[in-house]
Amino acid sequence: MSGSAHLNMADVAREAGVSVATVSRALRGLPGVSEPTRERIQALARSMSYVVSPEASHLSRGSTGRVAIVVPTLDSWFFATMLAGAQAELQEAGADVLVYQVDGAAARDTFFDHLPARRKADAMIAMTLPLTEAQSARLADLGMGVVLTGARIHDYPRVLIDDVEVALQAVRHLVALGHSRIAMVRSTDPATETSFADADRTTGYHRALAEAGLEPRPDYLLTVPHTLAGGVEAAERLLSLHEPPTAVFAYSDELALAIVQTLRRAHLRVPEDVSVVGVDGHPLAELLDMTTVEQPVEQQGRLAGRLALRLLSDGDPPTQELRLPTRLRVRGTTGPPSAPEADPS
Repeated sequence: MSGSAHLNMADVAREAGVSVATVSRALRGLPGVSEPTRERIQALARSMSYVVSPEASHLSRGSTGRVAIVVPTLDSWFFATMLAGAQAELQEAGADVLVYQVDGAAARDTFFDHLPARRKADAMIAMTLPLTEAQSARLADLGMGVVLTGARIHDYPRVLIDDVEVALQAVRHLVALGHSRIAMVRSTDPATETSFADADRTTGYHRALAEAGLEPRPDYLLTVPHTLAGGVEAAERLLSLHEPPTAVFAYSDELALAIVQTLRRAHLRVPEDVSVVGVDGHPLAELLDMTTVEQPVEQQGRLAGRLALRLLSDGDPPTQELRLPTRLRVRGTTGPPSAPEADPS
């Protein structure tokens, strides 16, 4: 590979057979890399015409003590809660925090084109960002430690849940109640961006259907914006089908709550006519008696903050992946279908 126009640290790391973090330290003159490894990486980078950015090399000469946190939106209980957990952990340790909201594809393009955080922080937490392949590659150009939540990119340390298991818990519950017409509402278009959580939940949804001997229906798998309006849109689209589903598995509690409200406005009973399951453990899910798969959102933020603190001290995190458990909470929005469903076989 030659020419630096499209190269990043991930490419150098792949050629060298080492981690992105090791390449970053070697090219920025930081400790933690043996001299033979440093020389080998530097020689390889020269042969590939890769040069570390001026902004990244600047960080090797002085520490800001700051952590940048990048979130898709602040207008969401999930992200606000995770951000609060990370910020509390970092501030308790005396670290300053910068927050970047990258709401929408255009904002993410701008952020990854310019990478403003690398001039102002020493580490970054990327919170469950839906990314294109090019944006994932650009993370390596930050020249700093990166911690991920809800994603697996390069060899960065990460905090996540088992999203395949999340979907299995939800859909198996619906199948056990007697449902065979089960829809899923997701929030990221896999044709344009990657959300590991969304992709894994879709995998779990299909796996649970296969276990039950149910054929997936393309019209039962919807992609909508991760907003209340998106939940309304999903419910309306499902209701317009010739054969609407009797159960819906929603990517989040916020989507599920909007779906439930839209169904009731259409004079459908929940769960007698349609059962609904969400994900997250939103406080409103308990208040409104909604079945959900709970995940420890605030704890994920705190753990991501702790990993970032280890990166600030030029130490490697004690583990590359912290995976937390989830729990199905059965409440009043799920029940058997009002009439026995036909055998799908």
